[in-house]
Amino acid sequence: MTEAREIDLESWSRAGQFHLFRSYDRPHFATTARIDVSALMTKGKSAGASPYRAFIHAIGAGVHAVPALKMRFIGDQVFEYRAIALSATVPRPGDTFGYAYIPYIADWAEFDRSCKAIIEETATGTDFGANTGQRFDLAYLSCLPWIDFTALDNALPGPDDCIPRFSWGKIVQGHDGRWSCPVAVQVHHALVDGLQVGQFFQAAQACLDQFADTRTDIV
Repeated sequence: MTEAREIDLESWSRAGQFHLFRSYDRPHFATTARIDVSALMTKGKSAGASPYRAFIHAIGAGVHAVPALKMRFIGDQVFEYRAIALSATVPRPGDTFGYAYIPYIADWAEFDRSCKAIIEETATGTDFGANTGQRFDLAYLSCLPWIDFTALDNALPGPDDCIPRFSWGKIVQGHDGRWSCPVAVQVHHALVDGLQVGQFFQAAQACLDQFADTRTDIV
């Protein structure tokens, strides 16, 4: 588990919201919005980029751009982790899957190499790899490439689960020729508000837009 700093609740601007939403039976909220992936599909993919790994990287960029998405609470203590690992579901032969644990690296090329190796190892493994509750420095990721969904909700073990969930669906091309994909974000309201969800989408979009600068003649 990566290092974390404890948040001083006495001086924390969101202490009121934290205490309020900790008392809720259903303190989580989910938001689904579309992300433009035209640069990824027209330039990045042609240059060899995997859309699956590109999405994992973009989600990691979004998480690390928003301090609230790196916060977790344990009891009445709130911590902000320095780095968040990306726990993604990886398909296995048949109808099973395993959990991969992918460190976030800002540099795309370095991240892609590391991510590819971890996914390949997870895909051929037999250990389910589910978090036993001992790690909090995680974000949970899942891909539903079969569905162009308009909303998504996740199974949650209880009201104190504060690890955010990120899901993305089928990539589709619109009548205008541009490509897009639904992305769902589910968070604990004691730590995250709509403002921070919006900031996540902005950062993830900016990360995917960087594929517009990819040169397809150097691969």
